[in-house]
Amino acid sequence: MNIESGTIHTYGYVRVSSRDQNEGRQMIALHELGVSDGDIFMDKQSGKDFNRPQYQKLLSMLKKRDVVYVKSIDRLGWNYEEILEQWRVITKKIGADIVVIDMQILDTRTDRNLMATFICDTVLSVLSFVAENERTNIKQRQAEGIAAAKARGVTFGRPCRPRPENFDEVADQWLAGEITCAEGAKRCGVPYSTFRQWAMHGRTGRHVTLLPGSR
Repeated sequence: MNIESGTIHTYGYVRVSSRDQNEGRQMIALHELGVSDGDIFMDKQSGKDFNRPQYQKLLSMLKKRDVVYVKSIDRLGWNYEEILEQWRVITKKIGADIVVIDMQILDTRTDRNLMATFICDTVLSVLSFVAENERTNIKQRQAEGIAAAKARGVTFGRPCRPRPENFDEVADQWLAGEITCAEGAKRCGVPYSTFRQWAMHGRTGRHVTLLPGSR
């Protein structure tokens, strides 16, 4: 969107952590502020650093006095030091402005006097720290939850495929060289690789030496 005789551009930045997350709320907030889709840059990846293609593209297009809207500080990222560094790059090095929609005090357009800048920088530091700390806590809680679940006997990953009733008999025939592995797999109704793996490792928990002629 062009304002002030086309000299200032307004952009939006959106980030979600994965392709499964919905960016809808962020997009709505930007649209309500008049930012068009063509001026919105969106990354679908972690906020651990700023090596994101759309963010880097936005950064390369920013000019002095341009404005960047972001829904919340954690959408910008959650690495404390890198948030502060990118904020400095945008506002100090490039000379553009940042507006955090959910935190009105984080609006570098409002007042550029010393006290206002100090307050903005202080609030930014606190929120950046909170974003990183919350991310760390989430990961810790996830790890603790998984460990507790495993201690209760909960298993993770794809459940084991049940062996058919005729498996032991068919496996013995293959190991004795009476039938081929392909025939054994067919009789048990499983893929070749599954039948071979079960027969060699899945019955007694130890490796089986094939007899001559087994194939």
